[in-house]
Amino acid sequence: MNKAILKAICRHAIAQYPSECCGLLIRDGRKTRYVPCRNVATTPSEHFRLAPQDYAAAEECGEILAVVHSHPDYPATASEADRVSCEASGLPWHILEVRKDDEGQVYAGELVTITPTGYQAPLIGRAFAHGVHDCLSIILDYYRWEMGIELGNYQREDGWWDKGANLYLENLPSAGFVPVSQLQQGDVVLMQIRSPVPNHAAVYLEDGVLKTEPGHFPAPGSILHHLYGRDSRRDTYGGYWGEVTVSCWRHRSKILTQAVTLTNQ
Repeated sequence: MNKAILKAICRHAIAQYPSECCGLLIRDGRKTRYVPCRNVATTPSEHFRLAPQDYAAAEECGEILAVVHSHPDYPATASEADRVSCEASGLPWHILEVRKDDEGQVYAGELVTITPTGYQAPLIGRAFAHGVHDCLSIILDYYRWEMGIELGNYQREDGWWDKGANLYLENLPSAGFVPVSQLQQGDVVLMQIRSPVPNHAAVYLEDGVLKTEPGHFPAPGSILHHLYGRDSRRDTYGGYWGEVTVSCWRHRSKILTQAVTLTNQ
């Protein structure tokens, strides 16, 4: 990264303070340049969501080389969400620290670069970041790592449940799930918490064990979930979680496996 590019990044980050700035490094012909983008996150001072239209426009101009964003009033150290998103993007990430001094002057600090290294956040204890680490992410990762089932990825806006969307009921059937009346290991528990539509989901752990994280004690009859604003965890299913449950869903692969087993008996 040359001085001109770094200067452009610093200028953009300072102008966007106290919100996080975001942008892209692209190779346009023989020239590498910084392309400022819009941060469309609902909490731009805490997170960034690069406008998809801006990403597409940058792709039309040249090859995307890296993602850039700032950390207002926070060190440039990559957060867990940064590391996971860096892996998903397959690109280097440049993170710039931006602060305000005692006289009210905003200035740029340290720049940190991270690259994809195969990092995976743990299922238990991951920090919340909507769209990166949330209740849907924990289900997608559980099925991917524990069951070997790829459910895909789903773009979602923070607060979608209050904006006319119905993320789970719109996507569970097409992802291969069917409603069931009795829970088994790996079933999805759909809940409705202070919302007009079901807006929280968990994985039921009948045996309470995570094969990919054997260091945790067994917690039979628990749910693995990631509540808004909290770290992911297991909780005993029942009580409040039972009261807010609206439906339970099973992946068709488990139903087919059970059918084959019964046929062979």
